[in-house]
Amino acid sequence: MPMKVAVTTRAEPAKTTYDILRGAGLEVVWKPCATEEDMAAVARDADGLMATNTPLTSRNVLAAAPKLKVVSRNGVGVDSVDLDAATELGICICNAPGVNTTEVADHTMALLLAVTRKVRELDAGVHAGYWEGRMSELDKVRGQLMRIAGNTFGIIGLGNIGRAVATRVRGFGPARIIAYDPYVPQTAGDLYGVQLVDLDTLLAQSDFITIHTPSTSETRKMMNRDTFKKMKRTAVFINCARGTLVDESGLHEALHQGWIAGAAIDVTEKEPLPSESPLLKLSNLIITPHFAGSSPVSAAASAQRWPENVVRVLTGKYPHGLANPDVLKRIAGMRANGKSRWDGVPELPAGRGF
Repeated sequence: MPMKVAVTTRAEPAKTTYDILRGAGLEVVWKPCATEEDMAAVARDADGLMATNTPLTSRNVLAAAPKLKVVSRNGVGVDSVDLDAATELGICICNAPGVNTTEVADHTMALLLAVTRKVRELDAGVHAGYWEGRMSELDKVRGQLMRIAGNTFGIIGLGNIGRAVATRVRGFGPARIIAYDPYVPQTAGDLYGVQLVDLDTLLAQSDFITIHTPSTSETRKMMNRDTFKKMKRTAVFINCARGTLVDESGLHEALHQGWIAGAAIDVTEKEPLPSESPLLKLSNLIITPHFAGSSPVSAAASAQRWPENVVRVLTGKYPHGLANPDVLKRIAGMRANGKSRWDGVPELPAGRGF
């Protein structure tokens, strides 16, 4: 009897995804899930689970699946999965690093330029007829335009995407690029022309700040009322990473009170952003709907690596990304102690990290 893979996305997977799974002899079931209860029901008899950021792949979902061996997240983030529970239960949590690095870095720059060059305001003014008949209205915006050259650009999180942003922003001629990342040595920063500093230094000295960290217990709401107050009043903040990195009440206060000049975000704490959110009333905030990582190219790459992670784990090969590498020790212990969910599956190679 073939092993079963459950796909839980709202939209039906691409043909490529089906072909890869079925080509490996796996049974594929697509059942859109709106709640954790839906996920638990689908996962109950599955060997592999393919999920997105919603609904959450919680401890309850994982505990309801005695046969489950691998959860593959579509994209890079794994903050929607209870990694601790998965490791305890001996379930591999996979992602696909790098599939949308280019898109997110490009979107970050697009938002930065939209804020600094007031693209949204100028476009709206021209469409309203101000260029011909009410130039004085456009002139009000002229004095708000900013340049990146000669200023300090700060990056929180110097992983793949942070480094891609650093590469792009160098072409705009900033005086300095600084970064805060306690897990990256200065030797790595040197390769990208970036000086590593502590967080308070970055907040105080940067004219533009973009954040690119994963969402963890260490980083959740790291941008809050206190951190925004440490920024320059002329500073701009960009978030194309995760909404949970920012305390939205603190962001709202910072923008409303003028603690910072402007911001642009592609992600929010709750998605979709509720129509009654006070963020929508701020004129100095640009919001896009979590599309930063999207393009036909990244979608095609994800459609391939997403199912390949499942196939690799179920055939004893290392996945593209393993978010909980400690699970390998747990699996080894389960195999050694008798019958387990991993019976009949080849061992994954050890010694590789996330």
